[in-house]
Amino acid sequence: MYILPPKGIREVESAAQVANWLQLGLQSVLPENIEPNLKTVVLSGHSRGGKTAFALALGYGDPIQKFSALIGIDPVAGNNFGTTTPHILTYEPKSFDIPFPITVIGTGLGSESKGLMSCPCAPKKYNHEEFFNESKPPRAHFTAKNYGHMDMLNDDLSGVIGKLADSMCVNGKGPRDPLRRCIGGIVIAFLNYYFQDNEVDFNTIVNEPDVAPVVLDQVQFDAS
Repeated sequence: MYILPPKGIREVESAAQVANWLQLGLQSVLPENIEPNLKTVVLSGHSRGGKTAFALALGYGDPIQKFSALIGIDPVAGNNFGTTTPHILTYEPKSFDIPFPITVIGTGLGSESKGLMSCPCAPKKYNHEEFFNESKPPRAHFTAKNYGHMDMLNDDLSGVIGKLADSMCVNGKGPRDPLRRCIGGIVIAFLNYYFQDNEVDFNTIVNEPDVAPVVLDQVQFDAS
């Protein structure tokens, strides 16, 4: 049990172990007449979890489970002191060797800081823009312009997480529910586009971003 998130490659290795359990252990806890369908397994994560999802997609942690798509929600690979391990960013366009569709959802305020003594929660060079830049098509990118790095969490956070979210990160001034609905809508539309043969909703968000409940910019979809 971790009180704080594990450091470096250990976090990725733990995620790979969970993914591998789908292949090695899931069947053992299912009824005899039920077989899992593991042909479509999607990676997703927020912040450091978004970077971990990308690292798994790149083969870090030696996952045996195969993946079909990747969704990074305001992924972050470093802070003002440098990148976190493993160092997956190359700063070369379309350099990620990931052979399946990717959607990156970022925040407009994540790269801002609360003052001279604080660091941005999703600083430039390490945030959603760089993750999208290094992704190969098919890829999509959306930025929730008026929201911050922690604004997709619950409205009222208690304990250490709540204090960190309020004190360290620049937050939007509006309610958070529209952002949660927006992210959920993009995720479902993205998955339907690639796995349910339903392209209408995702194309609508890309071509008419005003339909979203929040202001979206940096909207880009490279289908191939």
